[in-house]
Amino acid sequence: MSWRIGSPNDFKLGVSIDLTTKKTSPDLLLVIITLLLLTIGLIMVYSASAVWADYKFDDSFFFAKRQLLFAGIGVIAMFFIMNVDYWTWRTWSKLLMVICFFLLVLVLIPGVGMVRNGSRSWIGVGAFSIQPSEFMKLAMIAFLAKFLSEKQKNITSFRRGFVPALGIVFSAFLIIMCQPDLGTGTVMVGTCIVMIFVAGARIAHFVFLGLIGLSGFVGLVLSAPYRIKRITSYLNPWEDPLGSGFQIIQSLYAVGPGGLFGMGLGQSRQKFFYLPEPQTDFIFAILSEELGFIGGSLILLLFSVLLWRGIRIALGAPDLYGSFVAVGIISMIAIQVMINIGVVTGLIPVTGITLPFLSYGGSSLTLMLMAVGVLLNVSRYSRY
Repeated sequence: MSWRIGSPNDFKLGVSIDLTTKKTSPDLLLVIITLLLLTIGLIMVYSASAVWADYKFDDSFFFAKRQLLFAGIGVIAMFFIMNVDYWTWRTWSKLLMVICFFLLVLVLIPGVGMVRNGSRSWIGVGAFSIQPSEFMKLAMIAFLAKFLSEKQKNITSFRRGFVPALGIVFSAFLIIMCQPDLGTGTVMVGTCIVMIFVAGARIAHFVFLGLIGLSGFVGLVLSAPYRIKRITSYLNPWEDPLGSGFQIIQSLYAVGPGGLFGMGLGQSRQKFFYLPEPQTDFIFAILSEELGFIGGSLILLLFSVLLWRGIRIALGAPDLYGSFVAVGIISMIAIQVMINIGVVTGLIPVTGITLPFLSYGGSSLTLMLMAVGVLLNVSRYSRY
């Protein structure tokens, strides 16, 4: 595929894309992996939620049908966005940020924002609800990629590059923490830090940031009693087996008995009201119980292949903006997977993070499929 070096006025990046060049086909393997994960997710959402849905809504397919609806919307959005030239998001990134900031503030207003599990993170839309913080993650990637591609020469400067890049990130993080939603905020900040690191920021700046972040994390933990309980339950969940350690213990009781081949699809015991809402954050525990080590390893393999394809797309992108967008999307997915599985297996404290493409949740699923759509469009120009 031909591409040309343009002046800074062409694209403000030093590199621009020849709009007359015919685009190539999207990364077929990435499409297959995404749809395969989505299909497994739909099956597991039904398997994990059937008992609870039948008890609460007298419809064992209640959650599965809603997940299927959002999966359909997400897939349509993915294929549509796949055909929208990715630099379009650069043009509209500021507007997207303004809209997402407005929604983040709007969700904090009593009567507008919906409270679930102690967090005011949702806005009701008819019979459904949306989570603005999920869409902020993608808007932040688009905006930060624009900033880094235009200001990369300044990223080694603490005052002119590093601090301005993080300023907008932590502004969004603070609003998200007012909900509070530490999990989503952590994924967003982690994603942005990876993007800034890839852009060439100095290690010394990250060390300084790490010290500040550690102090802030301690403050956040101490400011909310339930977070302290999560830390103590992580260190010794059996100290309070019916309270703060309940979820971790029940998750381990699901993962452990699964063995090598699992108990069989649909044969989970923990979904019978032992593990709370197993179709969401702890769906990997049910999957491991029913499909065993082999099934869990297959999921990790699929995510590994997805990560590999994303890295190849980022390395082969024809401009800095495309590279940073691809890095941001694949980092967001990878960080979310690591946190979710780390929680399920007891490696890190409990945090409300969904497993991409598998966990029940309309906003999260739609956002992830839209993000893959952007990544697929970058792949149509990528030289790999």
